[in-house]
Amino acid sequence: KPNSPPPKPNLAASSKPCSRRQFPHNKSRNTFMPWTSQHIKWLQPASQSLKTADGKTIEVREFQHKSDAAVLSAWAKHFRHHYCLDIEIDTSRQGTGLSRSEYLTQLVFPDSTSKLGPPIRAGDFAEILVADYVQYVLNYWVPRTRYCAKTVRDESTKGCDIIGLKLFGNGTPTSRDELMLFEAKAQFSGDSAKPRLQDAVDDSVKDQLRLAESLNAMKRQLLRINNKEDAKKIERFQSRVDHPCKEVYGAAALFTSEVLDPAEIGKTTTAHHPAADLQLVVIHGVAMMDLVHGLYRRAANEA
Repeated sequence: KPNSPPPKPNLAASSKPCSRRQFPHNKSRNTFMPWTSQHIKWLQPASQSLKTADGKTIEVREFQHKSDAAVLSAWAKHFRHHYCLDIEIDTSRQGTGLSRSEYLTQLVFPDSTSKLGPPIRAGDFAEILVADYVQYVLNYWVPRTRYCAKTVRDESTKGCDIIGLKLFGNGTPTSRDELMLFEAKAQFSGDSAKPRLQDAVDDSVKDQLRLAESLNAMKRQLLRINNKEDAKKIERFQSRVDHPCKEVYGAAALFTSEVLDPAEIGKTTTAHHPAADLQLVVIHGVAMMDLVHGLYRRAANEA
């Protein structure tokens, strides 16, 4: 029948987690939630193998970004929607006298020229790229709600950096469900490497204290856009005493290749971290700060 609603997907319980594809936004919102994974093909396993001072393995990946206009444009749109949905830009900029590009550049994205703006740009970029890694490489669902309610654009968002979820049941909590918490730190400038992986490990220790507020903020943002279905999935992880799940922790450091220092990274220790199986990853690529500024510029100009 022409006016019949499309059949619902079969979400019967299986051995595989519920994927993000199985849980889309309602149809009216699918048209403007253009998440893409095309740029993740540039995130390649590196040849070197690293260990921490206490013998933990560090995964190393090289971000081999290229001047591919189609991929960069798709990525820029994906990136922009973390801050502001395209269908909201015109309403939001009313009264400002600014074009779409000017509105994003002057009021939404971190400032490229202020003292605090470039480090915040680098930090946001790193967190979003790690969120993409967690979703498209590690196969977790990562709700994208962290940057859309910033009051001050040149400040980092408080709370857990990246939260990834895996749900194995058909709407029923199971002990196999997974909650991943990832901390990300970046260094895309300077003359010598800073202990950014150690900083990420140290911050990861605090994630358990920030988790309840981070999950609550995530759910409230989903409810704000009337996405009750995904908000319900967040609820599954808000009472882990009643509904236990597997908790996984990770720490990531992102560097521009010009300051990458394996010896400095190797000084990292995880001995004080409560998670025995803490996942560690280092990502590096050439001229990363130029890439960051270019992506923000494309995201604004192509809005």
